[in-house]
Amino acid sequence: MGIVGIGTDIVECLRIAQMIERHGELFLTRVFTPFEIEYCSSRKAATQHYSGRWAAKEAVLKALGTGWSNGISWLDIEVRNDESGKPAIALGGGARETCEKLGIHEMLISISHCRSHATAYALAVTSVER
Repeated sequence: MGIVGIGTDIVECLRIAQMIERHGELFLTRVFTPFEIEYCSSRKAATQHYSGRWAAKEAVLKALGTGWSNGISWLDIEVRNDESGKPAIALGGGARETCEKLGIHEMLISISHCRSHATAYALAVTSVER
């Protein structure tokens, strides 16, 4: 197993709350998948969860080393949770294509948040030693 890239991001929850307040559903549907919207909106501290997913998507882009190039969109990166609540990344579109080109077979993610900030750390892993 080898590491292709790492990425981290931190965001102020107030910034995401303001984006949601200012742009509403347009912002949510542009940045988050229907699954993510359902998950975050059902939580007591929805803004913190949206902020955590924002940070996770940014961290994944940094781990890929591409930014928003190669046709990658917000909706190509989805944060899901397993039965125990552990977050996992599901990739589609340009993000998946980039992973295939780079030999990335898994994107590990860690997310943390409080009232004021959310942060995420991503690790892009390949099955071959680098």
